[in-house]
Amino acid sequence: MAVIWGVVLHALGGFASGSFYLPYKKVKEWSWESYWLVGGLFSWVAAPLIFGALTVPNLFDILAQTPTETKWWTYFWGVLWGFGGLTFGLAMRYLGLSLGMAVTLGLCAVFGTIVPPLYEGTFDKLLATTSGQVILLGLGVCVLGISICGIAGMMKERTLTPAQKKEAIAEFDLNKGLMVAVFSGVMSACMSFGLTAGQPIAELAVQNGADPLYMNNAPLVFILLGGLTTNAIWTIYLNIKNKTYTDYTNISTPIVRNIIFCALAGVTWYLQFFFYGMGDSKMGEYRFSGWTLHMAFIIAFSSFWGLYLREWRGSNPQTMRTIILGIATVIFSTMVVGYGNYLAE
Repeated sequence: MAVIWGVVLHALGGFASGSFYLPYKKVKEWSWESYWLVGGLFSWVAAPLIFGALTVPNLFDILAQTPTETKWWTYFWGVLWGFGGLTFGLAMRYLGLSLGMAVTLGLCAVFGTIVPPLYEGTFDKLLATTSGQVILLGLGVCVLGISICGIAGMMKERTLTPAQKKEAIAEFDLNKGLMVAVFSGVMSACMSFGLTAGQPIAELAVQNGADPLYMNNAPLVFILLGGLTTNAIWTIYLNIKNKTYTDYTNISTPIVRNIIFCALAGVTWYLQFFFYGMGDSKMGEYRFSGWTLHMAFIIAFSSFWGLYLREWRGSNPQTMRTIILGIATVIFSTMVVGYGNYLAE
């Protein structure tokens, strides 16, 4: 039963991540770097501290008690994850929600799932058990589904005119988008590594009275602080370079409205990790496989939004059938991984 609850929580996190970019589409007359930074202040600073303080008793005392080495490695992986988060937004700009999410998170799922057991030296145990083999099968199915989504994107690229592509996604650029998405997918997997490095912080939180369901909210503070470091340096640099720092004070733009939508996007972005952390605590011995579930749910929900927002408008029936098959395959992979965890339990 705990595994089923974990899958549900991962689904909620996937919905939050697959939907977070929608409020940004409502921001008017601001540059990308401006709304990305404002949203990031909510997702990487405000939300982790507020939700962490509400769910982890004596949060700040726990963070102060954490050994420096643990804090450093947790923050370090957060900085590297920040590169993935930074370029993640660019992938959405160039590829759209459905294709951008599929390519980026496909690589993220593979690296984020496989590397932790390799790092911990437990991969051989994974191969030797039925549950571990089923989980790896689920990962393979997930990669297959993501590949099908990528094929659908290339079919769309071949069949639509430049004008049709720009109509659906204003800055559509397949080549640039794929390069950004590959880099983002690899670096975004560092979130999984950060949570692994931050487990001593989570355990300390439990020792101090935190519900195990919320224990990962403690290390998230350091991970997301690392993400803020990377993103803030780059977006502030762009603000200065492009002279877009005036966005924050330009009264001819809807400043209050933009901040509200940036806040909504930022908090929704954070909620993916809030629910991921909760689901992670329920996945049992093979908790690393929750990363695959998380990625698969994100792809499923973001693909739905991509279809709903008509990012695939003008595509021929064969392309539409291909993207739907890809989404269905990804959703099926979550069932396989969930069953593997059930066997482990």
